[in-house]
Amino acid sequence: MPSTSRAGSLKDPEIAELFFKEDPEKLFTDLREIGHGSFGAVYFARDVRTNEVVAIKKMSYSGKQSNEKWQDIIKEVKFLQRIKHPNSIEYKGCYLREHTAWLVMEYCLGSASDLLEVHKKPLQEVEIAAITHGALQGLAYLHSHNMIHRDIKAGNILLTEPGQVKLADFGSASIASPANSFVGTPYWMAPEVILAMDEGQYDGKVDVWSLGITCIELAERKPPLFNMNAMSALYHIAQNESPTLQSNEWSDYFRNFVDSCLQKIPQDRPTSEELLKHMFVLRERPETVLIDLIQRTKDAVRELDNLQYRKMKKLLFQEAHNGPAVETQEEEEEQDHGVGRTGTVNSVGSNQSIPSMSISASSQSSSVNSLPDASDDKSELDMMEGDHTVMSNSSVIHLKPVNEEALSSFEHEQDSELREQMSGYKRMRRQHQKQLMALENKLKAEMDEHRLRLDKDLETQRNNFAAEMEKLIKKHQAAMEKEAKVMANEEKKFQQHIQAQQKKELNSFLESQKREYKLRKEQLKEELNENQSTPKKEKQEWLSKQKENIQHFQAEEEANLLRRQRQYLELECRRFKRRMLLGRHNLEQDLVREELNKRQTQKDLEHAMLLRQHESMQELEFRHLSTIQKMRCELIRLQHQTELTNQLEYNKRRERELRRKHVMEVRQQPKSLKVLRGVGASSTKGLLLLLLVAHRSSDRAAAFWQEAWKACAVPCMAVLRLAEDFRLELSIQHLV
Repeated sequence: MPSTSRAGSLKDPEIAELFFKEDPEKLFTDLREIGHGSFGAVYFARDVRTNEVVAIKKMSYSGKQSNEKWQDIIKEVKFLQRIKHPNSIEYKGCYLREHTAWLVMEYCLGSASDLLEVHKKPLQEVEIAAITHGALQGLAYLHSHNMIHRDIKAGNILLTEPGQVKLADFGSASIASPANSFVGTPYWMAPEVILAMDEGQYDGKVDVWSLGITCIELAERKPPLFNMNAMSALYHIAQNESPTLQSNEWSDYFRNFVDSCLQKIPQDRPTSEELLKHMFVLRERPETVLIDLIQRTKDAVRELDNLQYRKMKKLLFQEAHNGPAVETQEEEEEQDHGVGRTGTVNSVGSNQSIPSMSISASSQSSSVNSLPDASDDKSELDMMEGDHTVMSNSSVIHLKPVNEEALSSFEHEQDSELREQMSGYKRMRRQHQKQLMALENKLKAEMDEHRLRLDKDLETQRNNFAAEMEKLIKKHQAAMEKEAKVMANEEKKFQQHIQAQQKKELNSFLESQKREYKLRKEQLKEELNENQSTPKKEKQEWLSKQKENIQHFQAEEEANLLRRQRQYLELECRRFKRRMLLGRHNLEQDLVREELNKRQTQKDLEHAMLLRQHESMQELEFRHLSTIQKMRCELIRLQHQTELTNQLEYNKRRERELRRKHVMEVRQQPKSLKVLRGVGASSTKGLLLLLLVAHRSSDRAAAFWQEAWKACAVPCMAVLRLAEDFRLELSIQHLV
């Protein structure tokens, strides 16, 4: 829908489909207020068609910022139409009447905050687990559909008669995830919502943080930092560590669950789906734990005093609707208490709850919680309801209704001041973050430059060492190659020398064999010549055989000589090689020892350089951390100064609010009382004289004097003395 459309316009068919055409005043009766806030009020009502009890949230879209209010109503209706889950409040329809939207939903007995208000003590751990489990199921449903509630707190977690847990108040919800608007109730806000910049984003884990704060609220009756004003709390949430449970009586499961929800870094925080598997919510507990809690709460409400009962009797509305006995009892009690019960039911949550806020495209708040000082606003709200009467003995003073347009302007001015304050906070945080980021980037660049320079020096040294080592290795390789060549030449010369000696020995052996063969041959011939009886042929055969024997013997001797020479050559060569290898090994050892010494020297030099660089980096890092710490301290000092200024502005604003409220109350008084107040402040006798002139009858003067005395704060005895001076019959009974 275009933003320029008039508030309440139904010309757009898509918008018109969101609202029913019937008159809601004809459909719903027995309306009784059960809560109110900056958005309007919530009422208990009965549907005349089905006799069903419902809750009606009335939201006005008239006055200032009407278009924004209308857009918020449309957004909330669309959101409620989209969700359908057992743990979210059931939407029944929306009606329009006299610039007011009637948002009809299922009726719930009250909120978890009401339980704390009635019992005046924390809930039991098993009760907190049951409520948390139901809320987690509703959140898991929203997050699975990329929706964010953004206002989870005890006041927005409702309970039904059968003990069901319902999420309510989707006026601050986001239909899309991630989001970046500053929305929610300050004490329950996640750090990333507070620090959300224009470019910053957050997702459904902000609801997990708010749920953790709600657990602390249910366990300690108040959220953390509740003793501070909203602005101070926002500063502390953004800057300090995550809160924890204070008492030691809670179980480790509960403590771990709260600590998991309140992880400061969103990436470390579990999702709602993961938390459903946590033992804190999965532990066995009685099925009727919430039903028993509701019944105990109802019993406690009946025992409350007059003021507290008036605020919490809404918990008995549905029970009264189911049976007339309780209603009759309530009416009798109200009659007994007299005029004191004529006020409204003040809050749907605790008196200490505060409205949710948002600074975004549509900044209208939609929380159902009461304003910070609900008890102070009671008289003002009574005036808003219409004509009221204050009964005296015999006179009736009529009070005029408050001007709604003036109230709307007053609330708008308050919202504007709050938005302006929060915008200033966001601007300050953005500026501080930019300063810190600029300083960190500058120091990081300086650190990177220093590290690069050190790395370059180290790399240069390592390159020099590598060059020296490479040169040494090449020198060693050349020495080894030279030694190998020398060994090969020496071995070759040694083999040649041995072979020459063996060749000479072989030649000498062959010459001696030849001489011995000739000599033996001559001896055989002489022997044959001496023996003449042997035939010549036999002599020739015998001689040939003897020659063969001699040659065979000589050949064997020659082979033995060659074998001995070969064995000798191999043995001498092995001995020579062994001597050469030992020499080479000694040389290699010397070279390796030299190389290792060189490497050790280089490593010592490199280690010394690394130590110097480490000390240099530590010194630079320490200087950088000191600089950042100084800036952070200065920024925190400025933030604290801003916080103090905001606190003073808050006090002044509260004083102005109380003064305006007082002025509005005075304006509702009859004109005669205003005259009496002005006269009584200057002259008590003149006041009494005015009473005598205005009222001839002493009875009427006495009755009217009661109201004048309240306005002028004249002491009782002074009144009696003045009455005696003027001979007015006035007794203590008339004044008390």
